Amino acid sequence: MTLSRRRFLSATAAATAYLSAPYILRGADAGRKYRTALIGSGWWGKNILKEGLASGRCKVTSLCDVDSANLEVSADQIAALSGDDPKTYQDYRELLEKDKPEVVIVATPDHWHALTTIAALKAGAHVFVEKPTGHTVNESRAMLRASQQAERLVQVGLHRRIGPHHVSAMKFLRSGAVGKVGMVRLFVHGGGTGPEKPTPNSAPPDGMDWNMWCGPAPLRPFNTKLHPGGWRNFLDYANGTIGDWGVHWLDQVMWWSGEKYPKRVFSTAGRPIRGAAILNDREQTTDTPDHQTATFEFQDFTCVWENRAFAGNDAEKHKLGAYFYGTKGTLHIGWRDGWTFYPTSSNEKQVHEDAQLQQPDGHNIKLLWADFIEAIEIRRPGVADIGLAHRSSVLPMLAQVSCKVGRSLEWDADKELVINDPQANALLSRPYRAPWVYPAI
Repeated sequence: MTLSRRRFLSATAAATAYLSAPYILRGADAGRKYRTALIGSGWWGKNILKEGLASGRCKVTSLCDVDSANLEVSADQIAALSGDDPKTYQDYRELLEKDKPEVVIVATPDHWHALTTIAALKAGAHVFVEKPTGHTVNESRAMLRASQQAERLVQVGLHRRIGPHHVSAMKFLRSGAVGKVGMVRLFVHGGGTGPEKPTPNSAPPDGMDWNMWCGPAPLRPFNTKLHPGGWRNFLDYANGTIGDWGVHWLDQVMWWSGEKYPKRVFSTAGRPIRGAAILNDREQTTDTPDHQTATFEFQDFTCVWENRAFAGNDAEKHKLGAYFYGTKGTLHIGWRDGWTFYPTSSNEKQVHEDAQLQQPDGHNIKLLWADFIEAIEIRRPGVADIGLAHRSSVLPMLAQVSCKVGRSLEWDADKELVINDPQANALLSRPYRAPWVYPAI
């Protein structure tokens, strides 16, 4: 584990800047409550905030959401839970200017992560942002740079980095019990019902600023397929299953290997079951692929991702997770099913450890939040510091770029550019809708 710690401490210049900064929040303040704001007050944002409240380390001063009805409900729930009386805002810029929080939780759709995180950092706050870091590669780079410049901590919601059975699985891998790992396979599969039928567009709910919801991304007609929650299946606002689920499992690979980046990325995808995406003035469907594969070629091993929204996965014991294929056997790291080692030798017994998760959602946000607060107070990187999370988050984004250009990408890990491919490099950013301006890197 010594080697892992060295990699962890040297992983990002943001950590160095933070560690060398003057005390902003001192260890002597241990036990104090930090003025905390939530940007994106939906289901998952409130889950994170509730863990903050349960820790006893937060005073909720403000909430932000573009949906006024959702905002009102959230404020009532937080008041009932904590006795706090948070102010409410529909524009995060007004919240940051007037409230000046010390800690900001960003739980917006992915296309808003960069602008809100960077604004919070510039306002002097430490940030807990949901995964992935951003929607495009250069957004993520800009977030990392902003963290360095502001000398503030950014913790990303990659909670599997601190989940007990994930931690013990990493120890098992590094012990040599699996042997030399030559290939990793990551997968998430679910059932499906056939072609996707379009859903009629409609007016946004009363009190919702739909223009602000779309923000820097393209302005689509409002549709209940998009909100609430469905935006993950629209490429204007997210990166599909590989960006949602895949980033967790790809992060496990990066954590285990200590690699900075793969040398080459290739991905292909389609919608042969759901059918062609539909978008017009009357109706729309999702537009993410119903299946996708991606190959990440690292120095000493190959990593393959696959997701499928049809056919299920009943032919295999596990329906999601990561298989690490080694010379001594195969290690499966899962979610609710813990981890299991299947030895190559028939003379050896399987090894299994059950999952240890916080319910009802089955995640480890409580542990990740506690690490975040401790990291602020003793001035160390968070276990899911943005320097680490940036590299993991970039991988699904590169897979989507590969899909768009239809070829493999040779990746320059130092420059964070595709080698000899101007078309692919142009897709590392995207045009923002006026008046929003793409963040500088």
